[in-house]
Amino acid sequence: MKPHRRPFGRGPAVSLFTLGTMRALSSAEQMDDVVQAALAAGINHIETAPAYGPAETFLGEALQRQKQRGAQPAGGWIITSKLLPGLTLEQGQRQLESMLNRLGLPRIDNLAVHGLNRAEHLDWCLKGDGAALLRWAEAEKLVGQVGFSSHGSIPLIEAALVCERFQFCSLHLHLLDPQRMPLASKALANGMGVMAISPADKGGRLQAPSQTLVEDCQPLKPLTLAYRFLLAAGISTLTLGASQPEDLQLAAELANADGPLDQREGKALRELRQRGDSRLGDERCGQCRDCLPCPEDVPIPDLLRLRNLAIGHDLQAFAQERYNLIGRAGHWWERHDASACKNCGDCLPRCPHQLAIPDLLADTHRRLAAAPRRRLWG
Repeated sequence: MKPHRRPFGRGPAVSLFTLGTMRALSSAEQMDDVVQAALAAGINHIETAPAYGPAETFLGEALQRQKQRGAQPAGGWIITSKLLPGLTLEQGQRQLESMLNRLGLPRIDNLAVHGLNRAEHLDWCLKGDGAALLRWAEAEKLVGQVGFSSHGSIPLIEAALVCERFQFCSLHLHLLDPQRMPLASKALANGMGVMAISPADKGGRLQAPSQTLVEDCQPLKPLTLAYRFLLAAGISTLTLGASQPEDLQLAAELANADGPLDQREGKALRELRQRGDSRLGDERCGQCRDCLPCPEDVPIPDLLRLRNLAIGHDLQAFAQERYNLIGRAGHWWERHDASACKNCGDCLPRCPHQLAIPDLLADTHRRLAAAPRRRLWG
């Protein structure tokens, strides 16, 4: 059976899974191994970036070896790479040309703005040097279509989706954090491609779940349920960062699993949510965001979401890791943790569930504050 493909903007159709290259950075041989495994798993789409260290160079060598072996997916590999916002036109032109040289390609199918996380990043895309760079790349036929990845706010992503500059987007879409799913649905309805950013690792380290989460998802494995949740919702493709061929086994098993949730999957999803809600009780944050804005710019829902995960499904290690990136990852993550709350009470009358938000923020900080961790890249 041929692996299923889904439309991706105005470009070629992509496999249900996309090989992410930020974990195969030890050698060109390692990259070649995971690219071969991706081909065997039915994958035709690879995502990379200059910011991923030697990933583009190693990928270029792997693609050349694949070509020499005559081992390519039908229609060839579809390549997505990315450029950071804020470059001058000349810098961007040089970086794009260097990217193509590293990959050994005359063009790539998809160019994404890497980290459209602030309003000034969107402005860069729509006017001045950024707009000129993206127009030049398309006019010179160096890229097939332009998109963006974002770790930014929901209003910012909404603005990017309606500006008519982009044909695809990469978003944080997760089983345990579905708040951006309406954005994905809007993008798909407008004919855009939608790629889920690391639904395994960024979705809760689901490749190494807590025993509580394993039990909550029975009879499915957490990662299987997470992937099926997104595929059943119509998400174009899910990124999977592999460091060894074995990491792609589940993607191979689900290469054609793009139908609606079946009865067993639907039941598992309902029970997962019910069990998490039961453990949180009346302290569960429903992520409505009515508490915002905070006078101290505390990202209340995002912090309480981590508390939800730590208590609701015993994802303590994951929640702690994400919490301790706050203020240490530039525009890629939040700037203020729960300790910035001044207990002013401004949020309290706006919460429809009458949560004791300052108390919950203090509890979040006690539970999750720890020594900081380094991000995987950058």
